[in-house]
Amino acid sequence: MIRFESLSQSPRFMEQYNQDCFDCFFKSTLCKGLSNEEFKSLFELSKQTAYKKGEVILKQGMKTNHLVFLAHGLVKFVYDNNGKDLIITIDKAQTLLGLASILNEDVNLFSVVAIEDCRGCIIDLNRFKLHLLNNRQFMLEIMGISTQLFRNSIFNFISIAHKQSNGRIADILLFLSKNIYSSNSFTLSLSRQELADFAGCSKELIIHTLHKFSSDGIVSLSSKNIEILDMERLQSISKIG
Repeated sequence: MIRFESLSQSPRFMEQYNQDCFDCFFKSTLCKGLSNEEFKSLFELSKQTAYKKGEVILKQGMKTNHLVFLAHGLVKFVYDNNGKDLIITIDKAQTLLGLASILNEDVNLFSVVAIEDCRGCIIDLNRFKLHLLNNRQFMLEIMGISTQLFRNSIFNFISIAHKQSNGRIADILLFLSKNIYSSNSFTLSLSRQELADFAGCSKELIIHTLHKFSSDGIVSLSSKNIEILDMERLQSISKIG
């Protein structure tokens, strides 16, 4: 039986967890390489939980004994560089958090922080690793998820290292449109400071650049609502850097 570990005890919140866990995305997609018995052994050590906006889900440098399956919400991967936060990448449900720790002696390489209220399941790391070692198909599926995360992180570092601010901010808007919101029109869950931490620049530069994109007719801005009006020009700015 999954144990409920919730930051909210409202009946409505608990009702959202009233589902057959054996039919969830984690089982049907991320763990499709496991047999029913293998999944059951993982399921028995799992528990459902919730995180408030701004809460640290996994902390950089801390040893961990679990992964987190993110069932709902949006998170940022943050690296603390001598007191200055750098957002490595952003990810959305549904995905597994903490995979990098498997390759780093179970120590978190960076922090994972909730950008908005999140829900998920805590997965026992030792049991998870046991199934990885014993099930080649499962290992390949999980490696694919991990590779995608590092791919996004590497591209962001390349952008920060080799592009001017216009190109970096264009990259972020394109990334959010394609990978996070799946739309040219979206409402940002990130603050302007978080955008700055993602782009490796100041908040003032983010605000200035977004307003310039707006005045040039590339995007439309209304509070936290952004619509990409001219995708071709934004891609050109990204390419030129």
